[in-house]
Amino acid sequence: MLKGEIIAVCTSPGKGGRKKDVGSGRLVEAFGLEGDGHGGDWHRQVSLLAMESIDKMLAAGLDVGPGDFAENLTTRGIDLCSLPVGTRLQVGETALLEITQIGKICHERCAIFYQAGDCVMPKEGIFARVLEGGGVARGDEVRVVDKPQKEEDKE
Repeated sequence: MLKGEIIAVCTSPGKGGRKKDVGSGRLVEAFGLEGDGHGGDWHRQVSLLAMESIDKMLAAGLDVGPGDFAENLTTRGIDLCSLPVGTRLQVGETALLEITQIGKICHERCAIFYQAGDCVMPKEGIFARVLEGGGVARGDEVRVVDKPQKEEDKE
């Protein structure tokens, strides 16, 4: 079983900027993280980024941490960007997320890109929709509960 833990729960009132680690929150079915500007009726309700990805930017000399890449949930111990679209993740006791997108196109370069010449979110961040709501907090377990098979694995 693939599993990791939540390192940070981050929100911001608007889109396009860094988020603040608030320690805990509530994932709302068909919306996203309560109080977050990215919530709504669309496929990118919640964004996730692994601390291992942030560590790459720290190694490049940037002073960054959870929330600085505008992710809602920062994880450790699970290779998020290797999970296929359709994978379901249980977060905490009751929340259920379904991965809808791996990475994203950045139409405008963010401050991180200009500082480092690169950014991990477009390649290593993932997006999900909330299938079942529930509380989420730093230290909660995040685990894969259903992973679709890739075509080459089915043969």
